[in-house]
Amino acid sequence: MGGGGGMPSPFNIFSSLFGGSPCGGAGSSRGRREKRGEDLVYPLKVSLEDLYNGTTRKLSLSRHIICSKCYGKGSKSGALMKCSGCQGTGMKVVIRQLGSSIIQKMHHPCNECRGTGETINDKDCCPQCKGEKVVPEKKVLEVIVEKGMQNGQKITFPGKADEAPDTITGNIIVVLEQKEHPKFERKSDDLFYEHTLSLTEALCGFQFILTHLDDRQLLIKSNKEEVAKPDSFKAINDEGMPMYQRPSMKGKLYIHFTVEFPDSLSLEQVKALEVVLPPRPSRENMKLDECEETTLHDVNIEEEMRRKQAQRKEAYEEDEDMHGGPQRVQCAQQ
Repeated sequence: MGGGGGMPSPFNIFSSLFGGSPCGGAGSSRGRREKRGEDLVYPLKVSLEDLYNGTTRKLSLSRHIICSKCYGKGSKSGALMKCSGCQGTGMKVVIRQLGSSIIQKMHHPCNECRGTGETINDKDCCPQCKGEKVVPEKKVLEVIVEKGMQNGQKITFPGKADEAPDTITGNIIVVLEQKEHPKFERKSDDLFYEHTLSLTEALCGFQFILTHLDDRQLLIKSNKEEVAKPDSFKAINDEGMPMYQRPSMKGKLYIHFTVEFPDSLSLEQVKALEVVLPPRPSRENMKLDECEETTLHDVNIEEEMRRKQAQRKEAYEEDEDMHGGPQRVQCAQQ
Protein backbone atom coordinates (compact mmCIF):
# COMPACT_ATOMS: atom_id res chain seq x y z
CA MET A 1 0.00 0.00 0.00
CA GLY A 2 0.99 3.67 -0.17
CA GLY A 3 1.69 5.59 -3.33
CA GLY A 4 4.02 8.17 -4.75
CA GLY A 5 2.89 11.78 -5.31
CA GLY A 6 -0.50 13.39 -4.98
CA MET A 7 -2.53 14.19 -1.88
CA PRO A 8 -1.87 11.96 1.15
CA SER A 9 -4.58 9.39 1.78
CA PRO A 10 -6.64 9.41 5.03
CA PHE A 11 -4.78 6.48 6.53
CA ASN A 12 -1.45 8.22 5.94
CA ILE A 13 -2.72 11.35 7.71
CA PHE A 14 -3.91 9.40 10.74
CA SER A 15 -0.78 7.27 10.73
CA SER A 16 1.26 10.42 11.14
CA LEU A 17 -1.01 11.49 13.97
CA PHE A 18 -0.95 8.19 15.86
CA GLY A 19 2.64 7.10 15.19
CA GLY A 20 3.93 3.52 14.87
CA SER A 21 1.86 0.42 15.60
CA PRO A 22 2.61 -3.04 16.88
CA CYS A 23 2.17 -6.20 14.84
CA GLY A 24 -1.29 -6.18 13.33
CA GLY A 25 -1.18 -2.38 12.90
CA ALA A 26 1.94 -0.86 11.30
CA GLY A 27 1.95 1.92 8.74
CA SER A 28 3.75 2.34 5.47
CA SER A 29 6.58 4.81 5.12
CA ARG A 30 6.06 5.22 1.39
CA GLY A 31 4.36 8.27 -0.07
CA ARG A 32 3.94 10.00 3.29
CA ARG A 33 4.79 13.62 4.03
CA GLU A 34 6.95 14.13 7.07
CA LYS A 35 5.44 15.82 10.07
CA ARG A 36 7.30 17.41 12.97
CA GLY A 37 7.49 15.51 16.22
CA GLU A 38 6.61 17.06 19.55
CA ASP A 39 9.18 18.80 21.72
CA LEU A 40 10.03 17.26 25.08
CA VAL A 41 10.22 19.75 27.97
CA TYR A 42 12.17 19.02 31.15
CA PRO A 43 12.44 21.31 34.20
CA LEU A 44 15.87 21.68 35.82
CA LYS A 45 16.12 23.10 39.33
CA VAL A 46 19.16 25.33 39.85
CA SER A 47 20.38 27.46 42.74
CA LEU A 48 21.09 31.18 42.59
CA GLU A 49 24.76 30.23 42.99
CA ASP A 50 24.50 28.13 39.80
CA LEU A 51 23.12 31.11 37.87
CA TYR A 52 25.77 33.43 39.32
CA ASN A 53 28.81 31.22 38.75
CA GLY A 54 27.65 29.04 35.86
CA THR A 55 27.63 25.26 36.06
CA THR A 56 27.27 22.05 34.06
CA ARG A 57 24.54 19.59 35.00
CA LYS A 58 23.76 16.12 33.68
CA LEU A 59 20.15 15.28 32.84
CA SER A 60 19.15 11.61 32.47
CA LEU A 61 16.09 10.93 30.33
CA SER A 62 14.34 8.32 28.22
CA ARG A 63 13.31 8.72 24.60
CA HIS A 64 12.40 6.58 21.57
CA ILE A 65 14.68 6.10 18.58
CA ILE A 66 14.13 4.42 15.21
CA CYS A 67 14.61 0.65 15.42
CA SER A 68 18.05 -0.18 14.01
CA LYS A 69 17.01 -3.68 12.95
CA CYS A 70 14.03 -2.85 10.72
CA TYR A 71 14.92 0.82 10.11
CA GLY A 72 11.50 1.92 11.30
CA LYS A 73 9.51 -0.44 9.07
CA GLY A 74 8.14 -2.61 11.87
CA SER A 75 8.57 -5.80 9.82
CA LYS A 76 11.51 -7.98 8.86
CA SER A 77 10.72 -7.89 5.15
CA GLY A 78 9.22 -4.42 5.02
CA ALA A 79 6.02 -5.94 3.55
CA LEU A 80 2.66 -4.52 4.66
CA MET A 81 -0.93 -5.72 4.22
CA LYS A 82 -4.16 -3.82 3.76
CA CYS A 83 -6.12 -3.67 7.02
CA SER A 84 -9.23 -5.85 6.73
CA GLY A 85 -11.06 -3.85 9.40
CA CYS A 86 -11.12 -0.57 7.43
CA GLN A 87 -10.19 -1.83 3.95
CA GLY A 88 -7.04 0.27 3.97
CA THR A 89 -8.77 3.61 4.61
CA GLY A 90 -7.58 3.93 8.21
CA MET A 91 -11.08 5.06 9.19
CA LYS A 92 -14.23 3.40 10.45
CA VAL A 93 -17.73 4.83 10.32
CA VAL A 94 -20.08 4.59 13.28
CA ILE A 95 -23.75 5.50 12.88
CA ARG A 96 -25.68 6.68 15.93
CA GLN A 97 -29.46 7.13 16.20
CA LEU A 98 -30.06 10.44 18.00
CA GLY A 99 -33.80 10.56 17.51
CA SER A 100 -36.66 9.15 15.51
CA SER A 101 -35.44 10.85 12.35
CA ILE A 102 -31.93 12.02 13.25
CA ILE A 103 -28.88 9.93 12.42
CA GLN A 104 -25.33 10.93 13.21
CA LYS A 105 -22.45 9.53 11.18
CA MET A 106 -19.08 9.59 12.97
CA HIS A 107 -15.62 8.80 11.59
CA HIS A 108 -12.87 7.60 13.86
CA PRO A 109 -9.47 5.94 13.33
CA CYS A 110 -9.59 2.19 12.89
CA ASN A 111 -8.67 0.48 16.15
CA GLU A 112 -7.24 -2.56 14.38
CA CYS A 113 -4.53 -0.67 12.47
CA ARG A 114 -4.56 2.51 14.61
CA GLY A 115 -5.56 4.61 11.65
CA THR A 116 -2.71 3.51 9.37
CA GLY A 117 -4.76 1.37 6.98
CA GLU A 118 -2.01 -1.27 6.98
CA THR A 119 -0.97 -4.22 9.11
CA ILE A 120 2.02 -6.48 9.51
CA ASN A 121 1.88 -10.23 9.39
CA ASP A 122 2.56 -11.64 12.85
CA LYS A 123 5.30 -13.91 11.49
CA ASP A 124 6.97 -10.97 9.74
CA CYS A 125 7.02 -8.74 12.83
CA CYS A 126 10.41 -7.22 13.70
CA PRO A 127 11.83 -9.16 16.68
CA GLN A 128 13.57 -6.08 18.12
CA CYS A 129 10.79 -3.47 18.19
CA LYS A 130 7.84 -5.90 18.04
CA GLY A 131 6.32 -3.88 15.22
CA GLU A 132 6.49 -0.57 17.11
CA LYS A 133 9.15 0.81 14.69
CA VAL A 134 10.93 2.52 17.60
CA VAL A 135 12.80 1.29 20.68
CA PRO A 136 13.46 3.03 24.02
CA GLU A 137 16.85 4.62 24.70
CA LYS A 138 18.38 6.03 27.88
CA LYS A 139 20.23 9.28 27.23
CA VAL A 140 22.30 11.66 29.37
CA LEU A 141 22.37 15.30 28.31
CA GLU A 142 25.06 17.70 29.44
CA VAL A 143 23.28 20.96 30.26
CA ILE A 144 25.53 24.04 30.36
CA VAL A 145 24.07 26.74 32.60
CA GLU A 146 25.81 29.99 31.64
CA LYS A 147 26.49 32.85 34.04
CA GLY A 148 23.61 35.28 34.27
CA MET A 149 20.90 32.96 32.93
CA GLN A 150 17.42 33.69 34.26
CA ASN A 151 14.73 31.73 36.04
CA GLY A 152 12.47 30.23 33.33
CA GLN A 153 15.12 30.50 30.61
CA LYS A 154 15.10 27.68 28.05
CA ILE A 155 18.07 25.66 26.83
CA THR A 156 17.29 23.85 23.58
CA PHE A 157 18.78 20.61 22.22
CA PRO A 158 17.63 20.46 18.57
CA GLY A 159 16.51 17.11 17.19
CA LYS A 160 16.99 15.19 20.46
CA ALA A 161 13.36 14.33 21.26
CA ASP A 162 11.49 11.12 20.36
CA GLU A 163 12.19 9.75 16.88
CA ALA A 164 9.46 8.30 14.66
CA PRO A 165 9.32 7.13 11.02
CA ASP A 166 8.68 9.89 8.47
CA THR A 167 8.84 12.48 11.24
CA ILE A 168 11.18 15.41 11.79
CA THR A 169 12.48 14.86 15.30
CA GLY A 170 11.45 17.53 17.81
CA ASN A 171 13.67 19.28 20.33
CA ILE A 172 14.44 18.66 23.96
CA ILE A 173 13.87 21.89 25.90
CA VAL A 174 15.31 22.31 29.39
CA VAL A 175 13.60 25.01 31.46
CA LEU A 176 15.58 26.46 34.37
CA GLU A 177 13.75 26.69 37.69
CA GLN A 178 15.58 28.78 40.30
CA LYS A 179 15.31 27.62 43.89
CA GLU A 180 14.59 30.21 46.57
CA HIS A 181 17.69 31.58 48.31
CA PRO A 182 17.72 32.19 52.09
CA LYS A 183 19.72 35.44 51.89
CA PHE A 184 19.68 36.90 48.36
CA GLU A 185 16.83 37.87 46.08
CA ARG A 186 17.39 38.46 42.38
CA LYS A 187 15.64 41.14 40.33
CA SER A 188 16.87 41.13 36.73
CA ASP A 189 20.64 41.78 36.96
CA ASP A 190 20.51 43.15 40.53
CA LEU A 191 20.77 41.36 43.87
CA PHE A 192 19.02 42.29 47.13
CA TYR A 193 20.37 41.29 50.53
CA GLU A 194 18.60 41.64 53.89
CA HIS A 195 20.61 42.60 56.98
CA THR A 196 19.46 43.47 60.50
CA LEU A 197 21.38 45.97 62.62
CA SER A 198 21.20 46.36 66.36
CA LEU A 199 20.22 49.81 67.62
CA THR A 200 23.80 50.36 68.77
CA GLU A 201 25.12 49.53 65.27
CA ALA A 202 22.55 51.81 63.65
CA LEU A 203 23.48 54.76 65.88
CA CYS A 204 27.19 54.22 66.43
CA GLY A 205 28.32 52.53 63.21
CA PHE A 206 28.47 48.95 61.96
CA GLN A 207 30.81 46.50 60.27
CA PHE A 208 30.05 42.98 59.09
CA ILE A 209 31.18 40.37 56.54
CA LEU A 210 28.88 39.41 53.66
CA THR A 211 29.55 36.05 52.00
CA HIS A 212 28.78 36.45 48.29
CA LEU A 213 27.39 33.80 45.91
CA ASP A 214 30.92 32.90 44.77
CA ASP A 215 32.12 32.57 48.42
CA ARG A 216 34.04 35.86 48.35
CA GLN A 217 34.03 37.73 51.66
CA LEU A 218 32.89 41.35 51.34
CA LEU A 219 33.54 43.77 54.21
CA ILE A 220 30.50 46.02 54.65
CA LYS A 221 30.91 49.03 56.96
CA SER A 222 29.15 52.32 57.59
CA ASN A 223 30.53 55.73 56.86
CA LYS A 224 31.92 57.70 59.77
CA GLU A 225 29.35 59.54 61.90
CA GLU A 226 26.50 58.22 59.75
CA VAL A 227 23.31 56.91 61.38
CA ALA A 228 21.65 53.96 59.63
CA LYS A 229 17.92 54.57 59.36
CA PRO A 230 15.41 51.69 59.53
CA ASP A 231 14.19 50.40 56.16
CA SER A 232 17.03 52.13 54.31
CA PHE A 233 19.01 50.82 51.31
CA LYS A 234 22.68 51.00 50.33
CA ALA A 235 24.09 49.93 46.95
CA ILE A 236 27.41 48.43 45.85
CA ASN A 237 28.21 48.74 42.16
CA ASP A 238 29.30 45.70 40.11
CA GLU A 239 28.42 43.16 42.81
CA GLY A 240 25.06 42.09 41.38
CA MET A 241 24.36 39.28 38.91
CA PRO A 242 26.58 38.76 35.86
CA MET A 243 24.79 39.80 32.68
CA TYR A 244 23.91 36.90 30.38
CA GLN A 245 26.53 36.47 27.62
CA ARG A 246 28.36 39.52 29.05
CA PRO A 247 29.54 38.03 32.37
CA SER A 248 32.24 40.66 32.92
CA MET A 249 29.43 43.19 33.44
CA LYS A 250 27.37 42.97 36.60
CA GLY A 251 24.39 44.70 38.14
CA LYS A 252 24.22 46.24 41.60
CA LEU A 253 24.05 44.67 45.04
CA TYR A 254 21.45 46.39 47.22
CA ILE A 255 21.53 45.91 50.99
CA HIS A 256 18.26 46.50 52.84
CA PHE A 257 18.79 47.45 56.46
CA THR A 258 16.33 46.85 59.25
CA VAL A 259 17.03 48.02 62.80
CA GLU A 260 16.29 45.84 65.80
CA PHE A 261 15.12 47.90 68.76
CA PRO A 262 15.32 46.67 72.36
CA ASP A 263 12.05 45.57 73.96
CA SER A 264 12.61 47.76 77.03
CA LEU A 265 15.13 50.07 78.75
CA SER A 266 15.98 50.49 82.40
CA LEU A 267 15.62 53.90 84.08
CA GLU A 268 19.42 54.23 84.20
CA GLN A 269 19.67 53.52 80.47
CA VAL A 270 17.01 56.10 79.69
CA LYS A 271 18.83 58.74 81.68
CA ALA A 272 22.14 57.90 79.98
CA LEU A 273 20.54 58.14 76.54
CA GLU A 274 18.89 61.45 77.36
CA VAL A 275 22.35 62.89 77.93
CA VAL A 276 23.64 62.02 74.43
CA LEU A 277 20.47 62.05 72.31
CA PRO A 278 18.66 65.16 71.06
CA PRO A 279 16.18 66.52 73.65
CA ARG A 280 12.51 65.57 73.61
CA PRO A 281 9.97 68.01 72.15
CA SER A 282 9.06 70.76 74.60
CA ARG A 283 6.00 70.23 76.83
CA GLU A 284 5.41 73.91 77.49
CA ASN A 285 2.44 74.19 75.14
CA MET A 286 0.85 70.97 76.34
CA LYS A 287 -2.22 71.44 78.59
CA LEU A 288 -1.89 68.09 80.32
CA ASP A 289 -4.60 68.78 82.90
CA GLU A 290 -7.17 69.01 80.08
CA CYS A 291 -6.20 65.65 78.49
CA GLU A 292 -7.63 62.20 79.06
CA GLU A 293 -5.03 59.51 79.69
CA THR A 294 -4.94 56.46 77.43
CA THR A 295 -3.30 53.05 77.53
CA LEU A 296 -1.28 51.61 74.64
CA HIS A 297 -1.19 47.87 73.98
CA ASP A 298 0.60 45.68 71.47
CA VAL A 299 -1.28 44.57 68.37
CA ASN A 300 -0.65 42.43 65.30
CA ILE A 301 -2.16 44.77 62.70
CA GLU A 302 -2.53 42.11 59.96
CA GLU A 303 -4.37 39.76 62.32
CA GLU A 304 -6.46 42.66 63.58
CA MET A 305 -7.58 43.62 60.06
CA ARG A 306 -8.46 40.01 59.19
CA ARG A 307 -10.54 39.71 62.35
CA LYS A 308 -12.41 42.95 61.65
CA GLN A 309 -13.11 41.93 58.05
CA ALA A 310 -14.54 38.60 59.24
CA GLN A 311 -16.75 40.43 61.76
CA ARG A 312 -18.08 42.81 59.08
CA LYS A 313 -18.87 39.89 56.78
CA GLU A 314 -20.68 38.03 59.56
CA ALA A 315 -22.71 41.14 60.49
CA TYR A 316 -23.69 41.69 56.83
CA GLU A 317 -24.88 38.09 56.46
CA GLU A 318 -26.93 38.34 59.68
CA ASP A 319 -28.53 41.57 58.44
CA GLU A 320 -29.51 39.91 55.16
CA ASP A 321 -31.07 36.97 57.02
CA MET A 322 -33.14 39.31 59.22
CA HIS A 323 -34.53 41.32 56.28
CA GLY A 324 -35.09 38.42 53.90
CA GLY A 325 -32.20 39.17 51.60
CA PRO A 326 -31.17 42.31 49.77
CA GLN A 327 -33.99 44.82 49.17
CA ARG A 328 -35.09 45.50 45.65
CA VAL A 329 -36.17 48.96 44.58
CA GLN A 330 -38.66 49.14 41.75
CA CYS A 331 -39.36 52.25 39.71
CA ALA A 332 -43.07 53.06 39.49
CA GLN A 333 -44.32 54.27 36.16
CA GLN A 334 -46.25 57.53 36.30
